[in-house]
Amino acid sequence: MNDTTQPRYIENLAHLESLYGAVAEAPRRKEVSYLHPGYQAMIAASPFAVLATVGPGGLDASPRGDPPGFVVVQDEHTLLLPDRRGNNRIDSLRNIMADPRVALIFLIPGKGETLRVTGTARISIVPDLLQRFAHQGALPKCVIEINVVSVFFQCARAIKRSRIWDPPSEELLRSIPTPGAILDSITNSEINGSEYDVALAARIPSSLY
Repeated sequence: MNDTTQPRYIENLAHLESLYGAVAEAPRRKEVSYLHPGYQAMIAASPFAVLATVGPGGLDASPRGDPPGFVVVQDEHTLLLPDRRGNNRIDSLRNIMADPRVALIFLIPGKGETLRVTGTARISIVPDLLQRFAHQGALPKCVIEINVVSVFFQCARAIKRSRIWDPPSEELLRSIPTPGAILDSITNSEINGSEYDVALAARIPSSLY
């Protein structure tokens, strides 16, 4: 029988903190307000990051990827992130226009530790800066300039638990519906899923930049 006298949800900070131990010295000391050389090395090695933003419509988390070092350390307090070709929803950019607060988490293949960055952003279209990020003759539409507020590395537990760098099983891959199948279902076949999948497979390699 359930004990109805026990709370089912955490309603205050004191209750939340009582569930966890005190923060050790290392987790406290690893957070800094600048891009330490060790953290710069992690950013330079990362080919993938998730950009989190907030705006009038709510929250957004957007994947960003390019060759390692695609997010450039301009100085100890500034990051530069080119906005590459996408689906034109520009959810992250719309949010930045309304609220400059952003967060990033960097992943490095084969590495357990990740890097967390928070700051504020603005959207640059300075021609020389766009040219700096030219790739295969294509310029980004804009560059997100991030003023860093805090930086720290996250321990490897989540990556270790997820085994994300392990090769996936064929059974797992077969269990995931294709993008076309999902769209076909959502739109009641107004979008032909099979045709979408074929077109997408051809479109992505030719439209990366």
